[in-house]
Parts: sequence; structure tokens; C-alpha cells
Amino acid sequence: MTLTAPATIGRAWDEIALGESASVTRVCTPNDLIVFAHASGNLNPVNLPGESEQETGRPAVAPAMWCAALFSAALGNRLPGPGTVYRAQDLRFHARVEAGEAVVATVTVREKLAGNLLVMDCRLDKQDGTLVVSGTAEVSPPLQRLVTDGVAIPALTLVPRGKFSRLLEACRGLPAMPTAIAAPTDENSLGGAWEATKQGLIAPILVGPEAEIRAEAAKIGWDLAGVAIDHVASAHDAPARAVALVHEGRAEAVMKGNIHSDEVLRHVTKSDGGLRAGRRVSHAFVLDIPGHEGLMIISDAAINILPDLMTKADIVQNAIDLARAIGIETPRVGVLSAVETVNPAIPSTVDAAALSKMAERGQIKGGLVDGPLAMDNAVDLEAARTKGIQSSVAGRADVLIAPNLEAGNMLAKQLVFLSQADTGGLVLGAKVPVMLTSRADDEHARLMSAAFAVLYGYWRRTGRSRLAEMAP
Repeated sequence: MTLTAPATIGRAWDEIALGESASVTRVCTPNDLIVFAHASGNLNPVNLPGESEQETGRPAVAPAMWCAALFSAALGNRLPGPGTVYRAQDLRFHARVEAGEAVVATVTVREKLAGNLLVMDCRLDKQDGTLVVSGTAEVSPPLQRLVTDGVAIPALTLVPRGKFSRLLEACRGLPAMPTAIAAPTDENSLGGAWEATKQGLIAPILVGPEAEIRAEAAKIGWDLAGVAIDHVASAHDAPARAVALVHEGRAEAVMKGNIHSDEVLRHVTKSDGGLRAGRRVSHAFVLDIPGHEGLMIISDAAINILPDLMTKADIVQNAIDLARAIGIETPRVGVLSAVETVNPAIPSTVDAAALSKMAERGQIKGGLVDGPLAMDNAVDLEAARTKGIQSSVAGRADVLIAPNLEAGNMLAKQLVFLSQADTGGLVLGAKVPVMLTSRADDEHARLMSAAFAVLYGYWRRTGRSRLAEMAP
């Protein structure tokens, strides 16, 4: 898609009459405000969609200079037209424009001055007649008539966290999930819990030393009114207590706070009193990768170090279940290795072939599984065709199963830190979803992990994807 303008004429000084006018109409969109923030460097939250609502409770308004820039469009496109050069501008601002409002910018010739100079009256109005901006501009028209044969430039498409935004939207209307948060004793982990609470995803139970939790809450401005705090003497006691809250029926999910993952997993996976549910516990990253059409799931990159075949079968099944919960009706699962042919010298190729056959025989359900696949022919159709791979998965994988933790972890983090993918993750296969975010993850990663937990919980309760219910 391109942005186009028809053939236009830039008129010289002696072709323009006093009193002539021209107008352009523009709707202020949220994307306009984001693009203007990038171009200007102005990050005032009142001008940013989402930020303004959060900070002020009001919709974002256009910066004054976004409004002023519309006169440039009228002058450069209409009157005098192409070839116009700005000389001076004098404006007064009377009202604000909110995202979604339409405005009309009008320029009128007031004076023609010697030296190829025009003085233009400038007026910006809302469609209801409200005056937004008034003033004058001085411009020099082209020295001689300038005719263009039309202009076409690439359109600018802004989709900030677009695929994840749809997942968050799918959570709207679902009940907040009671969640035991183990040791939220730093600003990052507590901030993530607060954001998930504000979004209505979780009903938090903060488990840890109460004084530390309240001190961190004060730093981020969370007054904790009405929030349950389950006091334990040490942060290291929090994971055991969080798991106990699940057994007591008070929590339907667990979220890791400012504590090492091993401490949480030890209590989740222990045989006596843990959260085992008959399947091997595994972790899945969900990534929104710029330039990639759909969401991507990578597993296991956080728990199972060197999984054997039957552990991989559970990893695959867990990932399929999550994929279906987040709206991928029949997930395509690519089982990765270094090559796409079976080679007994590379054990991961043998495991991949076995997993494919297990899926064919119904030992793994709900998805299409193929392997071994190398990374290129798992995600790129042209690479799969070049190598002659006939497969419903190759080139179109929604889920990538790594041969071991090291490979999975490096792949996921490469996509996050070099490809700017947004991510979140979830521990699967336990009695309840476990949000095992890294202590280095930002609030958005923690927020999305909570969204995955809500959608996964809904799928487990109902057997339906909330995303499928949203489909038109």
C-alpha cells in the first residue's frame, strides 16, 4: 500500500490572486500521534495514546505543532502548491484536537508582497466549526509554474505489539485470575503484577515479607488498598506458600517475583505437595516477532535441560495446548535439529522423526507435527521448497521445539534482543499455569504472561479458545 497524490501544480506569484483559498481535511489518528512523537522526540504522555488515559484519565490530544503542520500540507499541496518555501509563521492555539477528530486546515492569500512573497491567513477548524488554530504564514511560491505528475511514497504502517494487543483484548470480560505472586519484592516484579491487576487479568495475592512488599509498592505508587498480602518471614519461603495457596483453593495461578526460577520450580515440581499433574512440566515462550505474520511459540527454553524422547513428547503436547488456547486452531509444530534428514549420529533428528510418528498415531494430539526440520526450512517456505521438503508444517511452523534447553534459550533470546520481538512465557503441564518470567523481563512481558495464563486457564476450563470466540 502506498500514499499517493495526483498531479499537482505549483503556481508562481503572478498567477495567484488576493483572497484565493485552499483547504485540506485530516483525521487525527492514534498512529499520527505515535509517528509525531518519534519524529519530534516529544514524549509528553498527554499526547500519547494509552499513556494519556493511564496518566490523566483523558484521551490523548494532538500536540500543537501537529496541528500547525497541517498548514504545511495545504501550502505545499494546494496553494501555492509544489515548490513553496516557508519564510515565517505566526500562530495562536485556541482548542485541542483529540485522536479520532477531523479538522480542516484552510489557507487564504491576504497580501502579495514584492520579492516573491505571499502573506497567508491560516485557520484550523473542527468539523463542528470550533476554531483550533489561527494565524498567518509567509511563503515564497515557485519562481515559475511547477507541474508534478503525481507522487507516491510507501505507506507507514504502525502496529505496536499488534498480535499481543489482540490477546489482551481477548481477556476482556473474563474474570480476574486469583494469582499467588511469590516474592514481589522489587519494583519490576511488583510493577508487572500491578499492571496485570489494572488490566483486570489477575486478582493478586502478594506472598512475601509484608514490610518489603509495602516499601516497594510505595515506590511505584500502588497503595495496595484491598490487595491480599500473605506474609512470610523470607522471600525464600514465598514459593512454598504460593503453591500451598493453590492447594487451599485460594489461587488459580502462580507468578514468580524477585526470586530465582529454581526456587519456584522446586516447589511446583516436587512429588509431595507440588503441582504435578501427570505430565512433564515445561516452559513455552510466546513471541510477537516484527515481520513475522503470526505468533511464534518456542519450547522448551527454561526448564528441561536435555530432554529425552518422552519428555519431548510432553513438551510438544504442552506447547500445542497453549497454541490452541491463544487462537491457533491447528498448530503446526516444527521439531528442530541442525538438519532436516534423519541421521543417527545426531540424536535430535531421531527424536524428531519419532515425535512426528507419535503425532500421526495419536500419541500427541491437536496439532500437526513434523521433523526433523532445520531452522530455515521450519519458518521459510522458499527454503523448504528449495530443499524439496513436502510437508504441511515446513516453512509455516507456529511452534518450534528445540532439541535442548541451550538451543531453545539462545533462539528465544536472539529473537528478543536482536529482532526486537515482544515476549512472554508460561510454565505448562502443572495443575495451574505458572508465570515464570525472568527477573530481567519488563512489565509488558509480565503482563503478557498473565494474559497467556488467563487464556490458557479459560481453554482448560471450557475446551474453547477465547480468540476463536472473538472471530467475526
